[in-house]
Amino acid sequence: MEEPRPALALRRPFTEQLVRYPPSPPITETSSRRESRTSSDFESQMPLYEDDKSRADDTSTYPLPPRSKPDNKVLPEDSKTPDHHVVRDPRLIRLTGVHPYNVEAPLSELYNEGFLTTKDLHYVRNHGQVPRVEDADVLDWEFTIEGMVDNPIKLTLAQLLEDYEQVTYPITLVCAGNRRKEQNLVRKTKGFSWGAAGVSTALWTGVVIGDLLRAARPKRGAKYVCFEGADKLPNGYYGTSVKLNWALDPNRGILVAHRMNGEVLPPDHGKPLRVVVPGQIGGRSVKWLRRIIVTAEPSDNWYHIYDNRVLPTMITPEMSADMSSTWKDERYAIYDLNTNSATCSPAHDERLSSAQCLESYPVRGYAYAGGGKRVTRVEVTLDKGKTWMLANISYPEDEYRLAPEGEELYGGRLDMSWRESCFCWCFWDIQIPVSNLQAADDILVRAMDESMMVQPRDMYWSVLGMMNNPWYRVVIHNEGHTLRFEHPTQPALIPGGWMERVKKTGGNLANGYWGEKLSGEEQETAPEEPAKEICMVNNEVNRTITIQELKKHDGEVEPWFVVNGQVYDGTKFLEGHPGGAASIFGAAGQDASEEFLAIHSENAKAMLVDYHVGTLDEASRALLANGEVEGAQDLEPRLTFLQPKVWTKAILSAKKKVSDDTKVFTFNLEHAEQTSGLPVGQHLMMRLRDPVTREAIIRSYTPLSETTEKGKLHVLVKIYYDTAERKGGKMTQALDAIPVGHFVDFKGPVGKFEYLGRGLCTISGHQRKVRRFVMICGGSGITPIFQVLRAVLTDRDDRTSCLIIDGNRVEEDILCRQELDGMMTDNAHRCRLLYTLSKPSPSWTGLRGRMNAELLKKEIGPGKTEKGEDLVLICGPEALEKNVHSILKALSWKDEDILFF
Repeated sequence: MEEPRPALALRRPFTEQLVRYPPSPPITETSSRRESRTSSDFESQMPLYEDDKSRADDTSTYPLPPRSKPDNKVLPEDSKTPDHHVVRDPRLIRLTGVHPYNVEAPLSELYNEGFLTTKDLHYVRNHGQVPRVEDADVLDWEFTIEGMVDNPIKLTLAQLLEDYEQVTYPITLVCAGNRRKEQNLVRKTKGFSWGAAGVSTALWTGVVIGDLLRAARPKRGAKYVCFEGADKLPNGYYGTSVKLNWALDPNRGILVAHRMNGEVLPPDHGKPLRVVVPGQIGGRSVKWLRRIIVTAEPSDNWYHIYDNRVLPTMITPEMSADMSSTWKDERYAIYDLNTNSATCSPAHDERLSSAQCLESYPVRGYAYAGGGKRVTRVEVTLDKGKTWMLANISYPEDEYRLAPEGEELYGGRLDMSWRESCFCWCFWDIQIPVSNLQAADDILVRAMDESMMVQPRDMYWSVLGMMNNPWYRVVIHNEGHTLRFEHPTQPALIPGGWMERVKKTGGNLANGYWGEKLSGEEQETAPEEPAKEICMVNNEVNRTITIQELKKHDGEVEPWFVVNGQVYDGTKFLEGHPGGAASIFGAAGQDASEEFLAIHSENAKAMLVDYHVGTLDEASRALLANGEVEGAQDLEPRLTFLQPKVWTKAILSAKKKVSDDTKVFTFNLEHAEQTSGLPVGQHLMMRLRDPVTREAIIRSYTPLSETTEKGKLHVLVKIYYDTAERKGGKMTQALDAIPVGHFVDFKGPVGKFEYLGRGLCTISGHQRKVRRFVMICGGSGITPIFQVLRAVLTDRDDRTSCLIIDGNRVEEDILCRQELDGMMTDNAHRCRLLYTLSKPSPSWTGLRGRMNAELLKKEIGPGKTEKGEDLVLICGPEALEKNVHSILKALSWKDEDILFF
């Protein structure tokens, strides 16, 4: 019998010469030739794996995965989400908030793990919650092969293991959004901000999909294979498709996989069964596989059509909303990956000191190509592309091609010697003299594949921000005796990177020169006007305040709050605050810097001087900064959602379009029995963060939800898009851009008005009896009006009369019209509803024109009441509010009888 070891020994010198791995920390390096010891109990249920000799040992000549971390657990941030059963690694960077789970590893940690990525650091792309599959149910998991086949098949995972040959392949998966943040900094796309670590490699074990399809016998005319998962999402189950001839081609290597790095699939990676499509974007590798459908046409799944596309660059996010035929055009669908590369060493913000006395520095990174093509060339330039240097390339994937015939790994045949297609990333490196780095401004890298396709110099921006692959640029800062390296971006909302820095200083990132000013441009460009500084302190106040003293003023008596480390007494402004005393009470004893600076005008900031009482000492500042836990978990579930002093997270569960520029956003509260806790007539604050600067964006809204509704919160928002003439609304566009499953922070209630019922209300804490409400609104200003009107009309014993004048531009702009008209039924004796349009169609039968003096004089009349029994409620655009106020003043209405929301 032939001994396999000598044959391997003969190959070893070639292997050692071929492969140069990226640097790894000692613990990874020493364990990289061993299988993971953290596989689940599922292994013991599979005798197929217990009796064979399918496991490689420490003498294997090909890479085996590093050990997974045994101490990972369910993280606190996941405990209140639908993924509360999923174990995760805290090192991963969350790109879409707490939920859904979309993450990448820190780039250096990903690179340092080497060729294979553990389940701990492998990137994750989830569109919603992770289906929960217990270990005991794994082998009973069913999936079907159906559609245009002569022999439809239904299989359990146990049958798949018993009846079909298993294979194990190393495969690199890449998210189509890898490096998207670079595009988001040039111009906001519809996608969240991936860095350069949306790529990972693992050993996948399963069945070649061609074997399954041949058993099902596709019919004549079949051209596509559709996949559908078990993850139920707002637009149905996630699904997509690939071409049938690809699925039948063994060179494409498409798998139906049940193991990752020798372990049962982790929940985030499709437990218990998924598709793995080498060489194509990760979005084609459907997780939690339930159905394989053979068809004549591409998938009609919503996620196949409206995701994973590169639309023409001139199509904006606003334009794309009304271009369904363009989205369905298969010419724009992404399948094969494009060629890409990135620099991993030097790392972002790494420093190289001359004291290290290095003659050269090893610049290193990764590269990959798509469609089974090999990366054949990686080039590096230090002079922006005038001259290039050729980097070394190592291909760890080729190690598996040298495995002995019949070798099995993790229960699957490791048969790759015959296949020349490449499924994995490779690594490049080049030694550069330190003196050359000192003389350079940047390091740029580009890769080329075997079809001579090379990474482009410039970015191709598109509405989804996918397939971003321009030259990867690392800027070099020469700071005395130290070189500091700066990558283009940092993932998610993490600040940093030369692109963000250039954009903040007014550079044009799309000018073809990485935002740098061209020769002579500095003389022609006028210097930027420095930002106006607003003084918010009284220089005559020298008092130092401790945290103990501040906390004595955290109630409704002498409420103190902190802005930028300075302490202010809000007592004198309780009556006059536009948001009501509750806004100040909610900030009492708190650091209100973020929300105050985000929502207040320069005039309001300047007014703080009059309320300044001292400076918080440094120790107290630190305590205050670390003391507030947002969305703190209570021992018992709270009955009401809103908290006046703590931001609480709610998950966006749906978006419903109600007009061209208006949507209703629905949020899931913390539990199904929870109410919002928002009194009628008051509003709440919503907080998001700017995707570039991470600065808080805070705005106030009045939801449409009834105060008694449980588990849900519905907020109507008019979205102000960017136009050629003006910038759009920062908050509304940010809200429109976040995906379903993203969280938003809420706080409240705030507002000086509250309707208690049957004509009784409070204004700034003072009760008042109202006989008639005059409600004037425009656009989305209907929401607080709607709340009060509904409270009046749903109480049959409420005798308060109401007049509503709702002004809009065209009929389609009238919001909540169906609900308003419905409330008028049987209420004509106590309520009148008038619509007026400034640009009506010929068929419009309602009032015409803007809200002018003639209209208000006719419908409302002069302010003749002495008892204050009439109250005017106004909410709308600033121009409308100012116009109506001036008309009412001319009609002798008193300010105490006019209230602006």
